[in-house]
Amino acid sequence: MKKNSRRLAREHALQALYAYEMTKGPIEEIISNQLTKRFSDENILRFAEKLVRSSIENSPDLDSRIEIKALNWEFSRIAILDRLILRIGICELIHFEDIPPKVTINEAIEIAKKYSTEKSGVFVNGILDSVLRDLKDSGSLRKSGRGLLED
Repeated sequence: MKKNSRRLAREHALQALYAYEMTKGPIEEIISNQLTKRFSDENILRFAEKLVRSSIENSPDLDSRIEIKALNWEFSRIAILDRLILRIGICELIHFEDIPPKVTINEAIEIAKKYSTEKSGVFVNGILDSVLRDLKDSGSLRKSGRGLLED
């Protein structure tokens, strides 16, 4: 699986989550339209689909983590794409044990710069760094494998 393939999977996952957020349509149909028809590599498709499903299933927890960290920001006023990128990033930090936290955060920053506002990269970086610190401090960061945790 190429590095760029996961980036593409994350970008399409963002598009699928945006479609879901805007329409609240059937998730199976959105996954079919946004993911299944776009990926021939089964591993990339599974990664993108897991990211979408996990982000939706865990959105109450993910959103509460964003709210806690977005001091001085009313949650509903956070740009929709920033919220979705943050959901994806926090979801990866918590539920994807094989992805190093640095990779998750760097990918989220780059996607935010590409798809959202001029200042989104800095905002996303700040929130994800803070969530990562909390996960480490509470001992709930579960990453396994070589290079997944820094000292």
